[in-house]
Amino acid sequence: MRRAFVSAMAGAVSAALASLASFGVAHAAGMSISPVLLDLQAPATTASVTLRTSGQDPIAVQVRVFRWTQQNGEDRVDPTRDVVASPPLVRLQPGADYQVRIVRLAKQPATSEESYRLLVDELPDPGRRRAGTVSLLVRYSVPVFFGPDTGAADVKWTATRAGGGIAVTAINTGTKRARIVDLSVEDGGGHVVAERRGLAGYVLAGATRHWTLRGKAGGGSLHVRTGRSGGKDASASGAP
Repeated sequence: MRRAFVSAMAGAVSAALASLASFGVAHAAGMSISPVLLDLQAPATTASVTLRTSGQDPIAVQVRVFRWTQQNGEDRVDPTRDVVASPPLVRLQPGADYQVRIVRLAKQPATSEESYRLLVDELPDPGRRRAGTVSLLVRYSVPVFFGPDTGAADVKWTATRAGGGIAVTAINTGTKRARIVDLSVEDGGGHVVAERRGLAGYVLAGATRHWTLRGKAGGGSLHVRTGRSGGKDASASGAP
């Protein structure tokens, strides 16, 4: 029972953090990070994020950068030495701001968009453990992009019936990622038969992304609709 409760709470925390991503600052469990997206245009190679805790106790934090790709329609992160975080370990004192630098080490500017994830993990504090209680540790995952100030996303959509749900596929043949928000599927009559509100995720440049949405649709055609966000993160709309 306790394990199920912890899993449910962890899922709720993750969902809450995802919903905050469009506001520029994310907060959870007394810790905040800003900004929640880094977009560096060549020849820029360095950016920074600000960490802060509003709690009463210090928090130990680990900061790492991973290469972000999409394979078989799913997100994947792998260790990288191309981009580093400095310092990688931080002890946040209450009420103080801490700057962490994100540095791309290659001397040559990025000629195509490179995608990374900055992972910021709260570390457990053995001195604060209490018998019979469970501590939930916070993880932030911040998108980081390096690339030229040119290009755009070009997303094509398909939607098919799959078991008890609807399988949605986005193929981005463009040179920039697409940020997908308010993803929905309509039947031929314009009725919404499945949807995912808020941020559904990204389709990276030259990659494919899959979603499975709960919903039922009768016969006939299916059409994919998304919301739109400004700038180079504009999401695409389309039909199968």
